[in-house]
Amino acid sequence: MPRLTEADRNKRRQRLLDAAWRCVATKGYRDMTVDDVCAEADASKGAFYVYFETKQDLLLALLDDDSAEVDRQVSELEGQTLTEEERLRRFTRWMLERGADPARAQLRADLWVAALTDDHVRGRLSDSIGSRRARLRSWVEAGVARGELVDVPANALASVLLALSDGLLLHAAADPSAFRWERIRTALAAILTGLEVP
Repeated sequence: MPRLTEADRNKRRQRLLDAAWRCVATKGYRDMTVDDVCAEADASKGAFYVYFETKQDLLLALLDDDSAEVDRQVSELEGQTLTEEERLRRFTRWMLERGADPARAQLRADLWVAALTDDHVRGRLSDSIGSRRARLRSWVEAGVARGELVDVPANALASVLLALSDGLLLHAAADPSAFRWERIRTALAAILTGLEVP
């Protein structure tokens, strides 16, 4: 039997991750089983354990997959010629658009629950948030230095924007009818406008 190429191995692993995202959207991570993921991916349990030693490894892989998507968006925004205020506005808008994805909302809820009792999950989640906070903080610092934004504590604003994103996802997971995302976008746009230098 020919050995799988690295590209083929990555495709098979991604197929399992994509199946896990679909399962998380419908069942949540806690109630989802390895059998559910394998059935959704049309893969054997043996194939699953080639890529993930435990179900918790799958949770961490989903966190990494989610973080990689956010990092790609951040890098894309950093590659564009924008004011820092516009960069923050576009990032916030993009994060809110992700709120409509039930899998993303459910995963954040499951990660926060797991982080309460699992040091390893808490550490990985903290690292992911910390990395994102540092990049947003640099945008705020640059915006203040260029006179685009009012003099606001950069780390605090970055933390608030990230907390709003996670908090809204958690609220949406708890009660999908609690608010409408388009109204949240309007409210956040008004908040960001208040940070602009007149």
